Order: sequence, then structure tokens, then C-alpha cells
Amino acid sequence: MNISETVIKPLITTSEERISEASEDIVLIQKIQAGEVALFDKLVKKYRERLYSVIYNLTSNREDTADLTQEAFIKAFRSINKFKGNSSFFTWIYRIAVNATISHLKKNKLRRFFSFEMIQEEGASEEVLSALCTKVTSEKSVFLKELQEKLNEALQSLSISHRTVIVLYEIEGLSHQEIAQVMESSEGTVRSRLHYAKQQLQVLLKDYLR
Repeated sequence: MNISETVIKPLITTSEERISEASEDIVLIQKIQAGEVALFDKLVKKYRERLYSVIYNLTSNREDTADLTQEAFIKAFRSINKFKGNSSFFTWIYRIAVNATISHLKKNKLRRFFSFEMIQEEGASEEVLSALCTKVTSEKSVFLKELQEKLNEALQSLSISHRTVIVLYEIEGLSHQEIAQVMESSEGTVRSRLHYAKQQLQVLLKDYLR
């Protein structure tokens, strides 16, 4: 993410809340499929912030994020009759958004820039935080700047699929199962990608983790 940009924080919900909202969504979707199409606006309002968050955390571009968020909802609306409830609407719309975003990133060869502030706030790297705690205050600002530059370089080296898994897990707070559904892969693949990405980051950041 561009360092000058403000980090977009997701509205993370618990598994219990997602189960409850999934049940509510099914009722709403059944009405939409029956012809009450105006009710789709309720789904837009309900998931707009979360969808915007995940797309922004992949693109770091607000204009692209706005366009891709709109595109995801348009695609979802046009395909709403194909929704069978095999997964939650939450997972379904995330899959549409992530696929559209990945296609956009590949087409434009964009790279995601993460900031250290994001990692710090979301607790994605205990090793980095531990290292920071050992630094005196006078050194911390310089150390943070150097670490952020190195972290951005390291994360740019990850593939789009590995970056997507990290965003969904570390930033958006999705479970392994939910990420597998979104990315249409196995949980084992999700765990493998996360493990690989974290290993790579630890290697690339080893000088800052001592």
C-alpha cells in the first residue's frame, strides 16, 4: 500500500455473527429471486464496506477500488438467480470481488504495497512486534521507516495468490475455510500459501527480527 494512503480497516465479524447473517441473507435472496429486486440494495448496504476493504487492501487504489466494488455488486445482481445457498452470500460476493480484483491486478500488473502500520494493527507478525519492543524510543522511528520499506519490498515479491491469502486472513480476518471457499481451493492450499508467504517474509526480514 502507498505509505501516504490511509489504511482501510475491515469490519470483521465473528463466525457466530456470520452464521446469523447468512440465515438472514437467504431469506432476503429468496425474495429477490422471487421478483423483489429492489431488496438487493439491502445487501449492497450491508456488505459494501467489507467488500471495499478487501478490494482496497489488494489494490491500494481508491478509484480502482470504487470501480471494482461496483463491478462486483453488478455481477452479483446479474447472477443472483444462480445463487443456490451452497455457501453464504458473504462468501459468494467475496469470491466475485476477489476474482474481479485478481483479474484487474494481472491485467495491469499492479503490486500491492503493505504498510507496517497495517501489520502492527492487525497483529500479523509477532516477531516484528517483539523486535520493536526491544528498541528504545529514540531509535524506533528510524527502525520503523527502514522496516516498512523492507516489508513493502518483501510483500511485492509475493505472487498475487499469496498476497490475496494474506489479505483475507491477516487483514480481513477470514478463516481458512472461508478463504478456501472464496478462492475455490482447498484449505490445505490456503494453509500452504500462508505458510510459504510467512516463511518468505521471515527470510527477507531476518535482519529486523534478531
